[in-house]
Amino acid sequence: MDWLKLVHKTEMPEVAYSTGDDVRVWFRILEQGKERLAHFEGVVMRVRGSGHSKTFTVRRLTHGEGVERSFPIGGKLIERVEILRRGKVKRSRIYFLRTLAKRVRLATVDVVKRSPVAEAPSEAAAVSTAAVEPVTKTENPS
Repeated sequence: MDWLKLVHKTEMPEVAYSTGDDVRVWFRILEQGKERLAHFEGVVMRVRGSGHSKTFTVRRLTHGEGVERSFPIGGKLIERVEILRRGKVKRSRIYFLRTLAKRVRLATVDVVKRSPVAEAPSEAAAVSTAAVEPVTKTENPS
């Protein structure tokens, strides 16, 4: 048995994001005996390590200043990771973002959230055409 599994006694969560993705990481902050959720939103710069020591680094720009933060993938303080947009990059570590002063738009693949019940295309077209009525201009009778 792996000694890290023995120490942590948890299974590693599946990672659905990769380098170049825009993510929002929700994590717990403990302050004066209270717990609150905060989020850190940015681009995943790298995913490194394996097993329980696996981490990922997120970079964002705040008032023109770059801020990077590393998170352990199996960390107990991470509540959830939302994928905002999929990035399409050719590198596993995109450190070139550090040298760029402005926000760079990476090639993206949109994340589509599908509803559980899909409407038929004919019904959707009928609803959209019925909702739009021509606007006629009326004159004041004064």
